[in-house]
Amino acid sequence: MGKLNKTAMNKTEELADRLHSTAIHLLRQVRVQDAATGIAPARLSALSVLVFGGPISLNGLASAEQVRPPTMSRIVDALESEGLVRRRTNEQDRRAVVIEATEKGAAILWQGRKRRVKFLARHLSRLSAAERRQIENAVRAIQKAMTK
Repeated sequence: MGKLNKTAMNKTEELADRLHSTAIHLLRQVRVQDAATGIAPARLSALSVLVFGGPISLNGLASAEQVRPPTMSRIVDALESEGLVRRRTNEQDRRAVVIEATEKGAAILWQGRKRRVKFLARHLSRLSAAERRQIENAVRAIQKAMTK
């Protein structure tokens, strides 16, 4: 690798490091808004997968959340007892069960998303129109970079 390519890679890695730190800081601030739901973070995350991704098996949900099935089973049990999810028979394989969000679960999650967006919008409104356009362009570029 030539010196120019190495320098460009170092700059790209520096940018990636700054983006990583900023993203984590941003998510921590936004996550504070989730406390208003009264739902523990792990449960809220699993509910999010179900609301935005649709019904899924327990193993699929565990995989999506990067936890073991017994852990996810406890999370789903708690969500089910709160009326936020339900188990139903898989129509394609009557032996299997899928987990799906209830209307109550979906409503809570959409309200939470609305709180998060309003929180972000309040902070973005402090920026100039030009700065918001820069962020819009950066968001598009990040989405493009992360597309498989």
